[in-house]
Amino acid sequence: MSKEIIKVPDIGGAEGVDVVEICVAVGDMVEKEESLVVLESDKASMEVPSPMAGKVLAISISDGDSLSEGDVILELETAAEEAAAPESVVEEKVEEKVEEKVAEPVAEPVNAAASSIETINVPDIGGGENVDVIEVCVAVGDEVDEGDSLIVLETDKASMEVPAPMAGKVVAVAISEGGTVSEGSEILQLEVAGAAPAAVPPTPTPAPAKVETPEAVEAPTPIIAEPAKATPAEKPSPAGRFYAGPAVRRLAREMGVELDQVKGSGPKNRITKDDLKAYVKTALTEQSTAGGAGIPAIPEVDFSQFGETTVEPLTTIHKLTAHNMQRNWLNIPHVTQFDDADITDLEDFRQSLKAEAEKRGVKITPMPFLLKACAAALRDNPKFNASLSADGESLVYKHFINIGIAVDTPAGLVVPVIKDVDKKSIWDLAAETVELATRAKERQLKPAEMQGGCFTISSLGGIGGQGFTPIVNAPEVAILGVSKLATKPVWGGNEFVPRKMLPLSLSYDHRAINGGDAGRFFTYLTAVLGDICRLDL
Repeated sequence: MSKEIIKVPDIGGAEGVDVVEICVAVGDMVEKEESLVVLESDKASMEVPSPMAGKVLAISISDGDSLSEGDVILELETAAEEAAAPESVVEEKVEEKVEEKVAEPVAEPVNAAASSIETINVPDIGGGENVDVIEVCVAVGDEVDEGDSLIVLETDKASMEVPAPMAGKVVAVAISEGGTVSEGSEILQLEVAGAAPAAVPPTPTPAPAKVETPEAVEAPTPIIAEPAKATPAEKPSPAGRFYAGPAVRRLAREMGVELDQVKGSGPKNRITKDDLKAYVKTALTEQSTAGGAGIPAIPEVDFSQFGETTVEPLTTIHKLTAHNMQRNWLNIPHVTQFDDADITDLEDFRQSLKAEAEKRGVKITPMPFLLKACAAALRDNPKFNASLSADGESLVYKHFINIGIAVDTPAGLVVPVIKDVDKKSIWDLAAETVELATRAKERQLKPAEMQGGCFTISSLGGIGGQGFTPIVNAPEVAILGVSKLATKPVWGGNEFVPRKMLPLSLSYDHRAINGGDAGRFFTYLTAVLGDICRLDL
């Protein structure tokens, strides 16, 4: 008998990989290729198999540890013949490798002026995984210039176009509309003129007969889980064990689902996103059927019986906005307060800046002034610049002021976030709001540009209306609605005078903010908007 130390094999260069499950215990007899531990990186889950059969003597790791290549996993007691490979076998294996190397054909020289085939992959898309392909803009045979759009991707936050990094002719398209991609996924093959092509792949030669050697000679290869088709959710089998990748675990946390309640359909009962969605769908269906606390569904109506109809599918952004708004409305006890801000002096001052704005090449709208005023009000009323903790037991106060501005686009409502509003000038804010709104309508916003908001402004001033009740964008605790400016008679002490009055509506989460807080916020905000000297321009 001999003792062997089993270490973490090559895991693709990843460092700090988490131990999510230890599959064996001290005293267990394990077979060759039996899983010892399940590791999880930020990109994938992997199982480390045993390189040989034996008995587990000691385990050096525990659940939750962070490992790297070469770290010790456990100590294994093996039969003497398992410990090392006979010299003859090793020499034979080396001879095989030498023969393979000699047999490898050399690529023939090619004409450097000929065209080459370039593989175009998905670039950095802000860490997004499984991003939907909503449009493929090219086809095989098309000629594209550098910068031409190849595909349009859509996440739960934004749509974005992927441009061609070079000019050429499309010879193959690797994706299709409705599929999903991640960073590094192949988009297409592009024939590029005037560059040296890659060497012609060598003609494969028959591989020599495989020599059976103990696995101790070479490090084991991690087993990467493959996606599988979902099946109806049931309780999992063997001993409650379940495997799931990082994306699935994150989605389960967001949905509030315990993974041990979900049956996995992948290899070794691995849980996929489809399994998770099927489980949630089944649970909701059962709740609706049983009555319970579920909201009754609206019955489906065939409107074609009344006349001609057209059906257009909602965009992903539109569907997610609807879902988020319903979630926020059901979970947040909303209160909305209304007031009018006298911005007569502010408007006169803004009009006086038009000449300077033209020289700067910037359009000066009321939005930069609203942003500065809200930043001042948030700083003066820190409860509005906070969020409730997930357990609802505490308030998280933020020492930065980032404000989102709702933008209506053809694809749906998006909210780009302007960072550090309190530290920027009116001119900086004017330029940034126009730029973000333009890129939002062109579907060019990055996910990072729509994250980290503390407060939101939703303005309908250019459309109309005297007031509305905006829905709080959780985890924020308040949102400001801005309606159409109107000139109204205001009592000046001796007579009525015309003043430019801006209708405002403030919706807030009553769990975090009470009426007194909202009243003080509104009083401060309208005072700052009414006195241009109080604005930190």
